Amino acid sequence: MASCSGCGPGYRSPLDAMKGPREEIVYLPCVYRNTDILKPDYLATVDVDPKSATYCQVIHRLPMPNLRDELHHTGWNACSSCFGDASKKRNRLILPSLVSSRVYVVDVGTNPRAPQIHKMVEPVDLYWKCNLANPHTSHCLGNGQIMISCLGDPSGNGKGGFILLDGETFEVVGNWEHTGDAVPFGYDFWYQPRHNVMISTEWGAPKALADGFNPAHVMEGHYGSALHVWDWTTHRRLQTLDLGEEGAIPLEVRFLHDPDATEGYVGCALPSTVFRFYKTPKGDWAAEKVISVPSKKVEGWMLPEMPGLITDILISLDDRFLYFSNWLHGDVRQYDITDRKKPRLVGQVFLGGSIVSDGPVKVLEDPENQPQPPPRIIKGRRVYGGPQMLQLSLDGRRLYLTTSLFSSWDKQFYPDMVKEGSVMMQIDVNSVSGGLSLNKNFLVDFGKEPDGPVLAHELRYPGGDCTSDIWV
Repeated sequence: MASCSGCGPGYRSPLDAMKGPREEIVYLPCVYRNTDILKPDYLATVDVDPKSATYCQVIHRLPMPNLRDELHHTGWNACSSCFGDASKKRNRLILPSLVSSRVYVVDVGTNPRAPQIHKMVEPVDLYWKCNLANPHTSHCLGNGQIMISCLGDPSGNGKGGFILLDGETFEVVGNWEHTGDAVPFGYDFWYQPRHNVMISTEWGAPKALADGFNPAHVMEGHYGSALHVWDWTTHRRLQTLDLGEEGAIPLEVRFLHDPDATEGYVGCALPSTVFRFYKTPKGDWAAEKVISVPSKKVEGWMLPEMPGLITDILISLDDRFLYFSNWLHGDVRQYDITDRKKPRLVGQVFLGGSIVSDGPVKVLEDPENQPQPPPRIIKGRRVYGGPQMLQLSLDGRRLYLTTSLFSSWDKQFYPDMVKEGSVMMQIDVNSVSGGLSLNKNFLVDFGKEPDGPVLAHELRYPGGDCTSDIWV
């Protein structure tokens, strides 16, 4: 390994990754489910190279062969976890469908600017071999396999289990967890092999969340509020950390990138909190709330109080900054996390959201005393929706974001975005002392797509990024 100067995919370390080349293209799943357009979802390739003649344009579209898949998050067949293995290449993008339970394997190696479908894993394989459905997060493993977390069982009930795919044939191998060890709800996961640990999170039961958000479903127990700690080697669940009401709907989970680290953060959507989880001196795991975005008292909205709704978080590759999006309030925040227990707010920018000053919602009381932000208009185009999925450049200087969360929730909270299409924006980051400012010359308008406005979701670079790569 010491003599290996990058023989496998990815980078030797997170700090090496920061010196990687600037991103030139980005892949985004684009969703037509829950819009008025009956077309398949597709994978868009967007040019983000400022020197290019097609900068800020969709340069390729790969439509799926089926309707209403709800493409959502993507992962790799191989990443930095396989860095020492010269036989591995990062040349297949794994594209699970959150609603249809189909998994597409896309060839991005032959021509990165024009991906093609390599294989389809049909839902019946997940149902029969694993008794799982609604696949969400995909991570490649150091052993060459691919692991995908699932939200439910084939009947739409909550069930947090994991399927394994063979990294060469992409056939379903079976469950990662032992029989009977699945947890009540599933969503995201991150593993840290040096500490023999994996941590998974909870969204809700697919049949509850599939058609929109009903607050009563939280009280009825259809949404999760726990982190699950797993033994990475034996695949046994060791602990469940119940975060309670202050940690309801814990979504994206991020360990620090340093593979020696024994801590990380999770964003909890409903109360808009961030919890730090960590290994205790006695060897078990614990969690504590370290950030809280207060709800605003409002009128003209579905509830008397509006949460920020933290929907995505990420950590810079040097483990210095934490970023998250408040999808409802409409802001993106940057925190200095050099003091892991006391994150410090150093950057904030508003990009749309539900409390814009010319909208139907009036803020009656805001514990943070912030004025209602003006609507965000970029290159003459109004931003509907709020900041949602995030992706940071390897060097930490550019933050890209999109506005779509999940088509049925988009339709419920931001009907104008469904009508006009989502957008992709870019924020310039001060990666020395902190600070965020919108790049007013960057906009990808998914309202102008050939088949009509579409909902673009997650962002992924061909060479890997800070939300897909894990170091072992």
